[in-house]
Amino acid sequence: MIWIILSIAVWGIVHSVLASTKFKELLRSALGERVMIAYRFIYNIFALLTFAPIYFLVLILPDRKFYSVPAPWMYFMFAGQGLALILLLFSFLQTGPLSFVGLSQFWEGERPSVLVTGGMYRLVRHPLYLFSLLFLWLSPSMSVNNFIFYVAITVYIFIGAYFEERKLLREFGAGYAEYKSVTPMMIPGLIFKRNK
Repeated sequence: MIWIILSIAVWGIVHSVLASTKFKELLRSALGERVMIAYRFIYNIFALLTFAPIYFLVLILPDRKFYSVPAPWMYFMFAGQGLALILLLFSFLQTGPLSFVGLSQFWEGERPSVLVTGGMYRLVRHPLYLFSLLFLWLSPSMSVNNFIFYVAITVYIFIGAYFEERKLLREFGAGYAEYKSVTPMMIPGLIFKRNK
């Protein structure tokens, strides 16, 4: 159990540092603008390759069943997972998938980001995270290892979203602040207002 948590924590820290604006600026000044065209693509490949051993660890460590939802409820959960996958795909398509993956940068270069606030992003500020988490947590059969894995991933996603929002506020300023004030983070209909 501790190995799963530690591996996700280390992966999350490395992932976050590599995604930070400071690290990218340091890399840009050291290697030049030309190299940065490939950065997002290399970053995504690196994230996938380094995440795979973590899930392999989940599979090979001693495990036991945590719970199993019986029929007919398991069918509702499968349907929920299917819907979450469809909504995840719609959200992904809204982000500009080739740019998100890092491919369009090879022929277009780095372009300024565009603040997306329509479609699924009208529902919540982080639909990719929301629908990914729904897909995970609607699993009708859960082992202890998977449960620990899902909890650790959920914590990382919420921490990552916090830091991502700070970056988006720096990048988009008042436009993102306004969007943030009227759109919930990840739970539709739930907006926290700060007292001024």
